[in-house]
Amino acid sequence: MTLTYIISGFAVGTLVGLTGVGGGSLMTPLLTLLFGVSPSVAVGTDLAFASITKATGTFTHRLRGTVEWQVVRLLCFGALPAALLTTLGLKYFGTLDKEIGQIIRYSIAGSVFLTVIAILYRSKLIAWINAHPERQLHGTRLAVATITAGAILGILVTISSIGAGAIGATILVLLYPKMPAAHVAGTDIAYAVPLTAIAAFGHWYLGSIDWVLLGSLLIGSLPGITLGSLAAKAVPEKLLRGILATTLTLVACKLVM
Repeated sequence: MTLTYIISGFAVGTLVGLTGVGGGSLMTPLLTLLFGVSPSVAVGTDLAFASITKATGTFTHRLRGTVEWQVVRLLCFGALPAALLTTLGLKYFGTLDKEIGQIIRYSIAGSVFLTVIAILYRSKLIAWINAHPERQLHGTRLAVATITAGAILGILVTISSIGAGAIGATILVLLYPKMPAAHVAGTDIAYAVPLTAIAAFGHWYLGSIDWVLLGSLLIGSLPGITLGSLAAKAVPEKLLRGILATTLTLVACKLVM
């Protein structure tokens, strides 16, 4: 089974490198559906996985100067307290109970659907916001909206481990349409590091992290991400995102059914 986990980590890492979509939307459903891992353990293990891999990405973006730290701080003001409160809620209600596991399963499905929307309609959303500059937020309203978005993402990520990738990047584009694409990617990864770390610590506290599984996934994913990143320019992005969106839609439907 360990070899299977390593291969799965490699496959997900390759897709992440090719498409830029966060691994949570791929890894958590994979663990739940294919390997029968309980939803709470799948979420906890994936959060620990994400905190390690995103930390490496943040270091690279920091060296390139593609992180908007003020935006990262605003997102964290909302996301980190939300993650802590959500963890306490899971502890109070019992994250390993069957009923809570089913809620987490539905949360994963909902997050996957949101990721599909972000993948398919991101360019249209960007075009709309650029065509209506009067709808763009500024000053205090923009700061409040960023903190609120961070809180929503904090809840979503802690419950389902999904949201810090495609959904977070899409929100950044809508709130900061003039931010360069590289800075969107760097900022999205940077704020997700403390968020996934706190959420992962919370799931460790709840006892819902499989450390052997985590190690196997990391062994496979790190070379996969490298390979995918190197091959990204050779594969049509539109084709890849279409296949990925279709796959995620089927996954979400399977989770609900």
